[in-house]
Amino acid sequence: MTGATIKRDLRTGRSLWADSPGLGVPARPLTAAISVDVAIVGAGISGAFMAHELSKDHSVAVLDRRAPLMGSTLASTALLQWEIDLPLTALAQKIGAANARRAYLRSRQAVDALKGIVAEERIPCGLKDKSSLYLAGDAYGHRALEAEAEARAGIGLDSRYLNSATLRERFGVDRTGAILSSGSASGDPARLAAGLLRRAQARGAKVWSPVEVLTAVSDPDGVTLLTDAGHAVRAKSLVFCCGYEFPKGVPTPGAEIISTWAMASEPRQRCPAWLRDMLVWEASDPYLYLRMGGDGRLIVGGEDEASATAHQDKAKLERKCEIIATKLKRLLPDVAFKIDYGWAGAFGESATGLPSIGPVEGMAHTWAVMGFGGNGITYSVIASQVVAAEVRGEKDPDADLYRS
Repeated sequence: MTGATIKRDLRTGRSLWADSPGLGVPARPLTAAISVDVAIVGAGISGAFMAHELSKDHSVAVLDRRAPLMGSTLASTALLQWEIDLPLTALAQKIGAANARRAYLRSRQAVDALKGIVAEERIPCGLKDKSSLYLAGDAYGHRALEAEAEARAGIGLDSRYLNSATLRERFGVDRTGAILSSGSASGDPARLAAGLLRRAQARGAKVWSPVEVLTAVSDPDGVTLLTDAGHAVRAKSLVFCCGYEFPKGVPTPGAEIISTWAMASEPRQRCPAWLRDMLVWEASDPYLYLRMGGDGRLIVGGEDEASATAHQDKAKLERKCEIIATKLKRLLPDVAFKIDYGWAGAFGESATGLPSIGPVEGMAHTWAVMGFGGNGITYSVIASQVVAAEVRGEKDPDADLYRS
């Protein structure tokens, strides 16, 4: 594999974020029946944003069958983008120009809201403002990207098309074109989730783990959750925040679970200076994406497969890391690196690249959040805003965009 080596002691299957400092979130086993305003199933990034928002004016219980943060949050590469997997021009063809515009603008607002929460709550998660470089690929070529940049600029989003000569001159990247956009960010998803959960706990929220919800039954006054602990949880409202694991009995039309892979170099990786302030991804299928971490690691991912279980194949992990490294070498031929971490995880896709956020059909007082698409953390912010408004008896103006 030209330009890259895999360490003999490669932390195979272990996410980089699992070794982050400051992940402690107090949790307790469920030893008696409890009653709360809101029960949240899932103690990952989606559940953390939900708990943070709802604990402002409700009593909250967060339940997870694993320890907090141990689900799909650790598989994230935390490119905190407002750009949606499906370009604005393509999304408009699926859901109409007005709705596509709303979706993109809401996603942009969500990244700003995320930055505001981290600053206000002083959550140490390595959050850093980044620009985004979206490279022409086999799914969308330079003409499509030029039209996309124009469409984005037309609704007030800072996006500029770069032709091949400009791209090569500024970034040393040999592609037919790219879109340069501002307003994104990166960070440590595990530390972010842990910080949000601890802030919610400071307002009275409780985290119960390990507790598996076996079934939930709604009635006119609320929902009763039966658990493997033998104790029931009674809640006025229930929110499933299960990442890319579909809750039983929750319909998910048009969505599928796939597998994805990622790797990280050793710290203080030598890279072009511009890469420290940039998220890079390509308009290909499957696409490559990369960014720098706060400790100078190069974090790279991609090679998605249409399989819900392939990420569990340990033998495949090293092969996938080699493929990703080879693609990276073609993109940045002067970068030589050593792979330190390699990991895989489940990932959700929808036909539009938009998440599923809304009430569960046939279950009163119950919502489900499933953050499909490449910007699941951004969607977690939106989900906390949409669901919290409805729990309070209000209406979010964009809620209809995310109904399944």
